[in-house]
Amino acid sequence: MLPLSTIFFRLLIAAVLSGLVGIERELRHKEAGLRTNILVGLGSALIMLVSIVFEADQAKIASGVITGIGFLGAGLIIHGQGHIKGVTTAATIWIVSSIGLACGIGYYSAAALATIIALFVLYFFGNEKVREAAKLND
Repeated sequence: MLPLSTIFFRLLIAAVLSGLVGIERELRHKEAGLRTNILVGLGSALIMLVSIVFEADQAKIASGVITGIGFLGAGLIIHGQGHIKGVTTAATIWIVSSIGLACGIGYYSAAALATIIALFVLYFFGNEKVREAAKLND
């Protein structure tokens, strides 16, 4: 069994990294904000920790979590009035879950790098001017 300090640290790091992504979403007034992202990352980390304690196959556990989060994300996507809304929110929930899984297994460097890259993508490509400049002329 893992020491309580290790469990606490892994859950804390998952909450902090997920919270950073959540803050970005909250500042943009998106459906899944700070609380949602923290809870998804924290829950994913906890599931991975439980799989370690019970000596379960972590790859199968991670696969199950990612599949479940995919269904959750699908429910966030709304199609109507000629456009699709919520795809980035769904993708954000998916990456936050992956960050939580990485923290739960103790792979902090990958979790931190994924968080930095996700924040860069959300911030940089969230800028309308940048997105317009990246479009190819027809």
